[in-house]
Amino acid sequence: MLSATCKYGIRAVIFIASKSQDRVNTGLKEIADKLAIPQPYLAKILQVLARKKILHSTKGPHGGFYLLMPAEKLTLMDIIDAIDGRNFFDSCYITGERCNLDRPDDGRCVLHNELRAEKIRLENFFSSKTIDQIVNQVRNDPGVKI
Repeated sequence: MLSATCKYGIRAVIFIASKSQDRVNTGLKEIADKLAIPQPYLAKILQVLARKKILHSTKGPHGGFYLLMPAEKLTLMDIIDAIDGRNFFDSCYITGERCNLDRPDDGRCVLHNELRAEKIRLENFFSSKTIDQIVNQVRNDPGVKI
């Protein structure tokens, strides 16, 4: 469903958002170490999120990343869009063409009608979950560590 790259991006954004100070850089090494993500791979992911205006990136010894978008407005779907795009939600698994999820299939895809409801449900779920909500849930659950 979601690529490993996208999952790493989501984890990194949640970690950055969990830092209590607003607009204070969180270093790449700290994020990579805490999340056990290879640093060069994580750097590429975070640069994508910076180009998409989700994160701010600063180079140098005191550089790092912080959220550009408020965590209350930033959704999981924003991160998915930035990294993986909507291909999972819009692409037909049989024909490879773009699906029109607004209407039932016209007979070209045997999976369309069954998957349509699930794709819409997942898109709504990812669009409704904000990073702030997730950070608060994690903070309130002592069994979960960021």
